[in-house]
Amino acid sequence: MEVGTGDRFLRLLIEHGDDPAVLEATVRAARSRSEPVAALPEEETRRHVRALMRGVLAALEGGGLGEDVLAAAERLGSDRARQGVPVEAFLDGFQAGRAHVVRTLVEGGRRMGVPDAVLLDGVTRIDEITSALVHRMVHAHRVTELETARTAREARVQMLRQLLHGEAVPVRAPLDPAAAYHCVVSDVSDPAVAARLEMELTAAGPGLCGLVDGRFAALVARLPDPAPPGPLLVAAPRARPAGVAPMYALGRRALRAAAGAGLAGLRELADLALLTAAEAEPELGELLAAALLSGLDRDDPFHLELAETALAYLDHGGRIEPTAAALHVHGNTVKYRIRRLRELTGRPLHDPEGGAAVARAAHWWWALRRWTGGPRHD
Repeated sequence: MEVGTGDRFLRLLIEHGDDPAVLEATVRAARSRSEPVAALPEEETRRHVRALMRGVLAALEGGGLGEDVLAAAERLGSDRARQGVPVEAFLDGFQAGRAHVVRTLVEGGRRMGVPDAVLLDGVTRIDEITSALVHRMVHAHRVTELETARTAREARVQMLRQLLHGEAVPVRAPLDPAAAYHCVVSDVSDPAVAARLEMELTAAGPGLCGLVDGRFAALVARLPDPAPPGPLLVAAPRARPAGVAPMYALGRRALRAAAGAGLAGLRELADLALLTAAEAEPELGELLAAALLSGLDRDDPFHLELAETALAYLDHGGRIEPTAAALHVHGNTVKYRIRRLRELTGRPLHDPEGGAAVARAAHWWWALRRWTGGPRHD
């Protein structure tokens, strides 16, 4: 449209576009329809309304939207995202302002005798322009929202890494420096699996999860109960954020030991204490194997069978039937193998007459694991 062509609607728009009263009424309309927008400084709303009204006028005069107008729309969308205004609330305010401007123009046009067809054509053109602006604003809002969320998440994960590595850093949300958290470690590196684990672990309470040293790790206030099935996770006792680094290091050691034993699911660190200690001291394991199992031959399949049965027997608390079920054999077979092991080694697995029974049972278990290379029963 050219002003000199007698376009009465455009002339009307120019008159209202420079009217401070129309600007202020439009600002009030935008703020009245959206609480998040109303919470912003009024000058912030006024600045954007003024820029968009001038942009629409320039588009009508020039026959289309210029890059400067589109850039102004993008800035508005991006600013609202950074200010934490949801896109729905932001659009409510924008549409309320637009509706007020259109209503003012139509009422003014009718007072000036502008034909309805001219008014309709002008409103249609405004709708086309504002629709293009809305697309730009929404796109910019979403891009900025994603970037902000990614930046915030990266900052939180960086804090998690620093805490687990023992660095002195300020503890910020979602963690509380005075609260205590379980340190959970895993060997999961797949982002999709890590995302699922994050949902499961944080469903029970607040926490912080992320990839640390290339593997999923977390600090969570509570552990899920019951524990979900899935990949191996090791959970340490609760500690404050400033003191989780030793738990992380110990949890990683326990994780390696538990993985070597073929375990899966969520495991308490304390339950893996003996296994972790045994895996950390292979020389002691060899020493115990040499002392307790000198009567066995590693190249004899029957002797290997005896050792695996004894290991399963200790793992099941010295109970015959659970051991037999785990090995898929008859209970009498278990009894026979335990007896033969005693005959070959000259030592009983249990000696109720002697002292230090717990230590001897642990030594047997350690020696058998080292000698067999770990359990082979189900």
